[in-house]
Amino acid sequence: SQGPKIEQFTLNFTITNLRFTPDLGTPNSAKFKSTEKIMQHYIDPLLQKSSIGPSFTGCKVTGFRSGRNRDNVEVDAVCSYKTNDSLAAFDREKVYHELSNMTNGVTTLGHYSLETNSLYVNG
Repeated sequence: SQGPKIEQFTLNFTITNLRFTPDLGTPNSAKFKSTEKIMQHYIDPLLQKSSIGPSFTGCKVTGFRSGRNRDNVEVDAVCSYKTNDSLAAFDREKVYHELSNMTNGVTTLGHYSLETNSLYVNG
């Protein structure tokens, strides 16, 4: 039996009460870095409470994009977890439903409002 491997999945959602600005789309800008920290402050605890919690190793925000209107920001993150024979397999649908429930039906993430149909989990 091999030791744990690191697997990844993507997490995407849209915030409706954060205005997109060009510096938010620039990975090394102060605005990107501060917003990235805030997103991780909200995302990581949710995943730690989910079914992958014991194997969850963290998320990295990879980008912020302008949504359908300028008051929406689309958030892209890559999340990692350890996997081996003794850990349950990653279940994308189960994680989606858990995150949906923990965000009040994909409506809130901390003090941010979410676009209801915007949550996407891809293993």
